[in-house]
Amino acid sequence: MDEIELPSSFLKQDVKSDPVTEEQLEELYNLSESYEALFNKRARLYRERGLNNEDLSEDDFAELILEHYTFLKRPVIVNNDKIFIGNSKKTVAAAKEAIHAH
Repeated sequence: MDEIELPSSFLKQDVKSDPVTEEQLEELYNLSESYEALFNKRARLYRERGLNNEDLSEDDFAELILEHYTFLKRPVIVNNDKIFIGNSKKTVAAAKEAIHAH
């Protein structure tokens, strides 16, 4: 997978050692308009807890993301008013284009 090289002006946050705060999650939600879009359904805990068999609400997704860092889909890149979530080729390409656009 292609890595995204972020300019030094970007802030990087290691969500494992520095978890996302409620305020940060609200900011991400305001850009994505969905907690589910920010949620990592590939997380091991998602299947272990049987959450994949439940009908989760937006509030459930938000609470889970705040509970454990693995529930946040990564990377999340915010560039001005645009948000890029996850590491699919399409998302990575769009993020690179936005970051390096002049």
